Formats: sequence, C-alpha cells, structure tokens
Amino acid sequence: MRVLVLGGTHHVGRAAVETALGRGDTVTTVTRGVSGTAVAGAEARYADRRDPAALAGVLGTDTWDLVLDTWSSEPVAVRTAARLLADRVERYAYVSSRSVYTWPPAPGADESAPVVEADAGAGGGASESAESYAAAKRGGELAVLETFGPERSLLARAGLVLGPYEVVGRLPWWLDRIAAGGRVPAPGPADRPLQYVDGRDLVAWMLTGVTGTYNAVSRPGHTTIGALLDACLAATGSGAELVPVTPEQVEEAGVSGWTDLPIWVPPTGELAGLHDADTSAAAAAGLRCRPVEETVTDTWAWLRREGTPTPPSGRGGDPGLTPEQEAALLEAAGPR
Repeated sequence: MRVLVLGGTHHVGRAAVETALGRGDTVTTVTRGVSGTAVAGAEARYADRRDPAALAGVLGTDTWDLVLDTWSSEPVAVRTAARLLADRVERYAYVSSRSVYTWPPAPGADESAPVVEADAGAGGGASESAESYAAAKRGGELAVLETFGPERSLLARAGLVLGPYEVVGRLPWWLDRIAAGGRVPAPGPADRPLQYVDGRDLVAWMLTGVTGTYNAVSRPGHTTIGALLDACLAATGSGAELVPVTPEQVEEAGVSGWTDLPIWVPPTGELAGLHDADTSAAAAAGLRCRPVEETVTDTWAWLRREGTPTPPSGRGGDPGLTPEQEAALLEAAGPR
C-alpha cells in the first residue's frame, strides 16, 4: 500500500511511519524538517503545510492509497491538504482527539456525545489552550468530512496516547521519577481503571483502511494505575518505594490529577470521564491494545536510547509534581 503521512517524525506520526514500513508499505512523509526524528526507509518531503503553494509543490501529481494526518493546529491546514488530495488518495485517516467533546466528558459516553463548535476554515496559528486544541481537532474533522465524506474518512478520536515517542511526557515523567528512586507518591486507589492507547496500536489499526468516527482508545479498565506504576518499577529496575495516597489526600494537598499526577485522575469530579469512554465501536472495528507492561517497557527502552524529549508548548501543561507538591503528598500519606 502507498501511504502518505502528514507529519511523521513525532509520536503518533513516527509510529505510523515505522508501522507502515514494517508492513511493507511504501511511505512518503511531509514535514517541515526542523524537528523530530526522520525514519529511514520513508521518502521524506519538506514543506510548511501552512503554505498551500509549498504543500502543493511537494505533493506534485502523485497518488496514494491512504493519507494519515496528525495535525493539531489550525483546521484550514487540514482543509488545504484534503482538497489537494481529494482525487489522488482513496482514504483520509485523521488523528483526532476525545477533546472534541464538550467539557466535561460524561462517563460512558460514546461517539454520539455533543462536540464543541468549530470551523473547518479557521486559521490563527498553533493551539495552546485546551479550548483552542479542542476546536482545532474538531475543525480538522470537519475539514476531512467536507472533502472525503464519511465513506472515505476515518476520524480516530484518540484519548490518552502512550508508548514510545510520547512527546507530551506523561508516562516518561513517571518512568524518570521512579527510576530516580526514593519515596514516590502513588495515587490511588491502586485498582483505579485507566483507559489509553499505545500509539503503535492506534496507527496499526488506522492503516487497515477502516472508516468512520471512533473513540480510539482501549476499553475502560484495560489496566489500572497500580499496574502501570508497578510496570514502571519493573522496567526501570528501581528500588523506589511507591507510597499510596488517596484521592482525598491529593485534593487536600492542592494537587491535580492528569497534569500534576500524570495519567491518573480521581474517581469523581469533572476529570473522571477521561478514563471511561465507550469504545465498543472501535473494538468491534478491530482496535486491539497491547498489555501495559509492553508499553511501559518499550517506552523506557526508547527513553534510554534517545533521552526524554521536551514537551511541545501548550500540550498537556507541564506534567509532573514539583518538589513541594511531592513533599506535601508524602506528608499527607504519613510516616513509613
């Protein structure tokens, strides 16, 4: 299969290129060529896709079977690409986000949940807030649909994406912190369910040619926060001590879920739905998620090879506890 990846050097894009090449596909990438890691074996083309003429120039008159687009900024860039490729690509697979749903996400909601208002032709530069990110992703969805229609498009509303090449830094923060040793606050309860997708599983599914709109993450409870942190201990070989802290102690210490304590969210409140989407449609369409231990081990191996990346501006805040927050949580947990 001939695959075009718009963005192919960071996180999901890089995983897509590696996965497609591993399947024997012919892969072309279009990036600015100023950051990330190019994957050997792909044909790399360079253009700033905010410049329609530059994008048209590097696309030329070539055809592909599928385009996989990871864009997260102004929707007009997705509209431009879709229009340029309308008659030259069979299917358009867009990496969207569960952020497109109105806030807060309702526990158990499926793809019919209400979404934010957005404009497929909106410009205005990179999205640096949660609200603008949501509107950018929804606008990107609309841009794909207006040109390719639902029969030729895939809107993969990913939730939490983990695995090698994760640039937001949630799982890397836990791995680095646990590897450093000492007493580490472990938010509970330990059996608190988690819902995420390994970026490699996401793109392997997207490359199958499936079409439609899906919550593209694991089933709720694919793993738990306790199992994930235990996997971090095992992967790093650390002698760190995981110190249980309750949701009540987290709140009393003035610490947030998701950002201060990456990945974890409390079982109640507006964040609770982040790990409780209905993903039955994606599972029925073939999405499969590997064990958490494999995701964690492979992420740690990547960090040791390439180092911890600097998260891009505006994506996910600044994940992780400050020393002061960590001390407050450990004090709340009590003595050894």
